[in-house]
Amino acid sequence: MSDPQAPIWDAIGGVSRFTALAAMAELGCADHLREGPLSVDELAARCDADPSALGRMLRQLVSMGIVATTAPGIYELTEAGSTLRSDAPNSLRPAVRMIIEEGFWYGMGKLPLSVRTGRSGFAEHHGPLYGYLKANPEAGALFDDYMTSRAWPFAEAVASRYDFSGVRTLVDVAGGKGHILAAILNACPEMRGVLFDQEQVVKGAAEFFAEAGLENRCEYVGGDFFVAVPPGGDAYLLGSVIHNWSDEDALRILRNIRSVMADDGRVLLVEMVVPDDDLPHISKDLDMRMLALFGEGMERSTSEYGELLSRAGFRLTRQVELPGGAAIVEALPI
Repeated sequence: MSDPQAPIWDAIGGVSRFTALAAMAELGCADHLREGPLSVDELAARCDADPSALGRMLRQLVSMGIVATTAPGIYELTEAGSTLRSDAPNSLRPAVRMIIEEGFWYGMGKLPLSVRTGRSGFAEHHGPLYGYLKANPEAGALFDDYMTSRAWPFAEAVASRYDFSGVRTLVDVAGGKGHILAAILNACPEMRGVLFDQEQVVKGAAEFFAEAGLENRCEYVGGDFFVAVPPGGDAYLLGSVIHNWSDEDALRILRNIRSVMADDGRVLLVEMVVPDDDLPHISKDLDMRMLALFGEGMERSTSEYGELLSRAGFRLTRQVELPGGAAIVEALPI
């Protein structure tokens, strides 16, 4: 007979397992282990950690498959642990460190308040997330690293899995530093891009595109998508944008796009799409984070995106699945 308490205890234990992982990421253990196995004392000296406490953490991480013992008291990275190295392709270290950032951790702890009130406990205490990041440069830099590490896998997948035939000019709305746009331009030599974001964001994008050899194929435009978006695009891309906003705010963004879009244009939303079933899915995990940190932001299902897009003057035409639970939601003007 299965233990009805087992799922609860597993979830409680998950907090301990994650914090051990977070401690490893914060201390940079994976970087120190990149050259090969080390004893607890050697690793503690390099990480500036207490040897006894570090040994207890490593014991937990062995049980998780993050490190392995080569001899008593000697540890090496596993393949999974190597993804926490700072120099690993698409390193997951920023993603782990972001969760234990003081403000983020506070927000997740206030999820019961968010569920009770429908408002973000984080925002009630710290104000809107992006204002908090601007006022706290260390948190802002950590968030930028996290978003960059998260963008690269999406960028390559979007560029390779979606057919951009007929798109001469692609406008990347709130595209950040432009990782997704750059990957698409590399895959589509005849295309030109417009990177649209806040003034302070796009200022740093030109250097990134120059390093990629794409400076002559991209225009950088600063502005506010609640006011207007650049006209002239054959397609408008929004990568992890709409999920940050309530339905009403999302409609303002989408309607601004519709107002400047030709009748043969298209809008592409790159988002985590919640399946219409009861199975575990990363989008459901992320939705709790959205509730805790944004309040009104949310992950949506295909049917919810369809309804939202319809209200903005679009019809959802198809959904292209991407790795990691994400998808491209394509919509055409009605």
